[in-house]
Amino acid sequence: MKAAVVVFPGSNCDRDLAVALRAAGADVAMAWHKDDALLPGTDLVAVPGGFSFGDYLRCGAIAARSPIAAAVQAHARRGGYVLGVCNGFQVLTEMGLLPGALMRNAGLKFICRTARLHVATADSAFTGNFAQGQEVRFPVAHHDGNYFADAETLARLQGEDRIAFTYASSLNGSVLDIAGVLSANRRVLGLMPHPERVADPGHGGTDGLALFRGLVDQLAPA
Repeated sequence: MKAAVVVFPGSNCDRDLAVALRAAGADVAMAWHKDDALLPGTDLVAVPGGFSFGDYLRCGAIAARSPIAAAVQAHARRGGYVLGVCNGFQVLTEMGLLPGALMRNAGLKFICRTARLHVATADSAFTGNFAQGQEVRFPVAHHDGNYFADAETLARLQGEDRIAFTYASSLNGSVLDIAGVLSANRRVLGLMPHPERVADPGHGGTDGLALFRGLVDQLAPA
């Protein structure tokens, strides 16, 4: 399975994502924000956390208009897989690849701690190695992780089983305690918590490793 990790000015989790994907067995290349194409054969694009372009205008807004963005959008339209973590989730909503928006946390404070999550669906390449309802612990580190969508969008997400992860208890004001959502074809996931930060025993937990191994198992050539 070939993965591309996008790097923007201000990204600070790009290497973490690359290490986690490689540990799961992926062949990983880094894609610079000024590149206008992905390497041939790319199966998964991973958009990392951080503060792309200093979070100016809105979190992810400038990154979503960088040269690499068109290639990521084209990849998604072709049915390619895309993972956006934290700032990456914000970028994917700004690109229009996922519905909703990430607003300021309800308490207007940066939250940095380990969060308890529930796996809301196991029906995706990202969550297939989990059981529905399973509790996992992923770290969070965000100031704008408060997920919002209108009532019609929320009804669609629920009806189509596209809520991937929820917070086990209210964390940042996210509607329905949503921590991650899937695209209509289930091949794009946006997730505020950081699975790459619990993908090695040295991190103090390995709950995130199942996500990366599941992707590799699903996307690796037969």
